[in-house]
Amino acid sequence: MSDLQEEGKNAINAPMNPSTVDIHPEDTLLEENEERTMIDPNSKEDPKFKELIKVLIDWINDVLVEERIIVKQLEEDLYDGQVLQKLLEKLADRKLNVAEVTQSEIGQKQKLQTVLEAVHDLLRPHGWTIKWNVDSIHGKNLISILHLLVALAMHFRAPIRLPEHASVQVVVVRKREGLLQTAHVTEELTTTTEMMMGRFERDAFDTLFDHAPDKLSVVKKSLITFVNKHLNKLNLEVTELETQFADGVYLVLLMGLLEDYFVPLHNFYLTPESFDQKVHNVSFAFELMQDGGLKKPKARPEDVVNLDLKSTLRVLYNLFTKYKNIE
Repeated sequence: MSDLQEEGKNAINAPMNPSTVDIHPEDTLLEENEERTMIDPNSKEDPKFKELIKVLIDWINDVLVEERIIVKQLEEDLYDGQVLQKLLEKLADRKLNVAEVTQSEIGQKQKLQTVLEAVHDLLRPHGWTIKWNVDSIHGKNLISILHLLVALAMHFRAPIRLPEHASVQVVVVRKREGLLQTAHVTEELTTTTEMMMGRFERDAFDTLFDHAPDKLSVVKKSLITFVNKHLNKLNLEVTELETQFADGVYLVLLMGLLEDYFVPLHNFYLTPESFDQKVHNVSFAFELMQDGGLKKPKARPEDVVNLDLKSTLRVLYNLFTKYKNIE
């Protein structure tokens, strides 16, 4: 990375040693005390790192499907600003004042500058640390590109699930007294979904998952008893909380039972097939909850659909708290 963060430097876990890793010829062309960075080849095989790249590529291609843009390799397809421009325009629903096609390096960097300024205007008010710039993106720096895409995905609440605590080992190469010396730095690419979403307030379920997993089964059993007491009236039964509420159907029906009304079938998908239909159902159930006087759930509909147990438990526990005495 061209602009290594200070916290990265503090994370150096190996002293500066004469180089023992394979260095590309172009990396030997360093001035005295000049520094260059690259991803450790072994780190590229890390399952979370590979999953992060795959999830982000699939997300970009899904967003840009109408543009007939297909991204295959992040650093090769995003460096000139063209795809980033289209992605931001689609996500933010606004048109950027940039040239459509730019072949020259100057033109590409000008486009990148405009796109990144628009990104920064969106992210800075929410406290995002900017870990990329025009030169690092145009220089095909994969780590900078990943930081940018993770920030965009979280800001726009992308309906994807990023692997948590994905990191990569970065090799820092420096020329000192004519010798190439290397050190390894751990670069964190994702934390937890909740922290990246900016929801830093922890609740009872965070504590439950982190420190009392043995009590988790007790909570799940209580919630299953609660929901079945009502869903049994429709001859429905729940045995798995994380999977059976993921399509939103049971949530919608449960709200109708708890509030004692019939939910018109045209308002939701009784047999949802696509991800979007399931998200629609869960979002609709959240609206019914708010109509019933509950606060907007902390969980995202996408998290429930993605089988995130903690999110599902939060939603059901809110219902349990309000309606536990309803027969």
